[in-house]
Amino acid sequence: MGIANTKNVSGTKTITMNKQIVHLQEAIKNTFGQIDGMLHHLPAEQYSMPSNILFNATIGQHVRHVIELFQELFAGYETGTVNYEKRKRDYKIETDKHFASQLLESIVSNMAKQDRELILEAGFDNSVEPVRLHTNYYRELAYNFEHTIHHMALIRAGINDLGMVPLSENFGIAPATIKYRQACAQ
Repeated sequence: MGIANTKNVSGTKTITMNKQIVHLQEAIKNTFGQIDGMLHHLPAEQYSMPSNILFNATIGQHVRHVIELFQELFAGYETGTVNYEKRKRDYKIETDKHFASQLLESIVSNMAKQDRELILEAGFDNSVEPVRLHTNYYRELAYNFEHTIHHMALIRAGINDLGMVPLSENFGIAPATIKYRQACAQ
């Protein structure tokens, strides 16, 4: 099925909630389930232990980054402006895996929203003035999903560096790569 289009009062097309968005939300839910499973098996000390392969960052810092991207998107949904650079960098998220797990669950519970126009504000260079781009909630939700997969790949490398924790076969692998590998295996 394609994107369902309707005409609003002004006659312009608007994107409505549809199967594709539900698939995206399910993908995020499943991905967060993989992260939560990793958190369940990962010893607390390894969650906040610096990893050489992660340039002395921790698995907890990568999990925090993922969580805070979604938190900033939700905050921006309310104000109309998303600025991922304004993340809080909450130390508790990167050191308390149980707290991180609760936040992942909260994100999944709160991500089903109607699409709306947003402004993405970002400083792509060292200039004082941020760049302001038009975007929308669904586009940013898709961006955050892809960004999550990227950080999961880094988390996987960090886990491999710190010790053995069981991870799903596809942990940190983009859906397009999984499909490609499946097609090649046939």
